[in-house]
Amino acid sequence: MTTFDKREQGFEAKFAHDEEFMFKATARSNKLLGLWAASQLGLSGDAGASYATALVTDHLASRTMDDVVGKVAGDLADKGVPREQVAQKLQECLHQALAQLEADKQ
Repeated sequence: MTTFDKREQGFEAKFAHDEEFMFKATARSNKLLGLWAASQLGLSGDAGASYATALVTDHLASRTMDDVVGKVAGDLADKGVPREQVAQKLQECLHQALAQLEADKQ
């Protein structure tokens, strides 16, 4: 195996690792957002957990951050929570998820 092949394999492995890490971070941040939204909706216990889990699992491969914000903002519209607040909360949840995943690695 040449040095070029080894280098290429290293880049491919890093890319796969980074993609898996971001997938986990996105799933975790969506769950955190779902738990926050559930509390805003007055859902607790199993109902709140189900809401959060559904936010993670529904259309897992095709859902973008904008789709997630739109879904949660729509659910919270009757509570007077603006879309901008939901988007800001998702960013906070993403930062929290990244920190949790980094802590888990150590």
